[in-house]
Amino acid sequence: MSFLRSELAQWRAHPLRELLAGAVATFALIPEVIAFSFVAGVDPQVGLFASFVLSIVIAVFGGRPAMITAAAGSVALVAAPLVSAHGLPYLFAAGLLAGAVQVLFGALRLDVLMRFVSSSVRTGFVNALAILIFAAQLPHLEAANAATWALLGLGLAIIYGLPYLPLPGVRVIPSPLICIVVLSLLAVLLQLPVSTVADLGQLPGALPQWLGLPEVPWDLQTLRIIAMPALAIAMVGLLESLMTARVVDELTDTPSPKHRESIGLGAANIASSLFGGIAGCGMIGQTVGNVKYGGRGRLSTLFSGVFLLMLMVLLKPWMAQVPVIALVAIMVMVSVSTFDWRSFGALRRHPRLSGVVMLATVAVTLGTHNLAAGVGVGVLLSGVFFALKVAQLLDIRIEDTGGVRTYRVTGQVFFASADPFIDAFDPRTLPGTRVVIDLDGARLWDITAVAALDKVVTRLRHHGATVRVHGMDRHSRGLMRRVRREGVWAEDGVSGS
Repeated sequence: MSFLRSELAQWRAHPLRELLAGAVATFALIPEVIAFSFVAGVDPQVGLFASFVLSIVIAVFGGRPAMITAAAGSVALVAAPLVSAHGLPYLFAAGLLAGAVQVLFGALRLDVLMRFVSSSVRTGFVNALAILIFAAQLPHLEAANAATWALLGLGLAIIYGLPYLPLPGVRVIPSPLICIVVLSLLAVLLQLPVSTVADLGQLPGALPQWLGLPEVPWDLQTLRIIAMPALAIAMVGLLESLMTARVVDELTDTPSPKHRESIGLGAANIASSLFGGIAGCGMIGQTVGNVKYGGRGRLSTLFSGVFLLMLMVLLKPWMAQVPVIALVAIMVMVSVSTFDWRSFGALRRHPRLSGVVMLATVAVTLGTHNLAAGVGVGVLLSGVFFALKVAQLLDIRIEDTGGVRTYRVTGQVFFASADPFIDAFDPRTLPGTRVVIDLDGARLWDITAVAALDKVVTRLRHHGATVRVHGMDRHSRGLMRRVRREGVWAEDGVSGS
């Protein structure tokens, strides 16, 4: 019962605010979805229909309320070669397989892998995406005329200035919606020479239809064609959605079940493919805009898709006349809101290696236009830097008493600290023939550590020393038993603590 009450609360709270926030997200979606459709090599209605279906399914089954999910650029980049080489039906088949992989990912609770994404990587991810969103608006400003620049300035003034005017009810309607209305009226009434939404591409003229399973041969050859693109779509989609969900968690100070978000995303991509739409994932820019203007529940997510379809189909004649520059103004606002401006100060305050991770994530993402590649490099660098830090904590102290040399080892012995561990044992300087290796303050973590200890003992024996190893904890002893060679320790009197 408590689960049902929680679900109902996510639908019923502040409905007007949720609807208006979802409408803001919708206008932020339009230029992105149409542009990404062209990147993928598909008709704009394929991306628009997908965004509608994705929004409905993720609103019901997703784990993170207020998330905006639609056809995304990263998925489009992965899909483009498949569409070019084999055609649209194979894209839909890959979407089905990708959705199944995402459902399995969530069912197996593999979302815990997101714990390896550090705060520095998340900051780099957010900043890189904000820059990419802003850069995507620049083509609309190339060779722009005076009217376009004037409308852009007016639109930004409305978006940022209107909430501060001492007018009654001015905060009820989000300023981006007022920006759309005002700029559209000016463009039509004054017949300004500016680009409109109709110039972006052919808009859909009907509701999405159920297509069912894609018309492809269901055999091993088809599986070989779609397997790798589907896996790439699934992983990129999961990465962006779970990263976006984490950002919303921090913005709203509320947790969300990431495994449910993974399952919901998979179900949404399966449904989208069956309706003839491209696969998608979480859209961080539009999600931040939704949250900024009050979206907190599932209603805003649902309405963003429903309103998108209403605009594209029922209100098509009016939507076609909306100046593109009005949407550009909204996307500039989204870009500015998405960027973590505090990260500049953090570069000075935080450890230098954390700054390197953040900047590397941004640089790789901008260089490849691939958010997955940027996050992958960031996670890799985080792991390497962490390993180096832990390796530096290894400490080996030498005590000579009555002809017995004792090596007291403190810290973690693993692949990154194995070589310093070996180098600390010099058999040529032994005061006698008896050696004690005290591991009471240390732990062996992997087979590299076991091999390092094996090498040390073998080298000491070679120089005529008798070796006693003691103080190994239960984990180290268990690892030693699993991987050590038979007979290596038979005469060494290995004992636990």
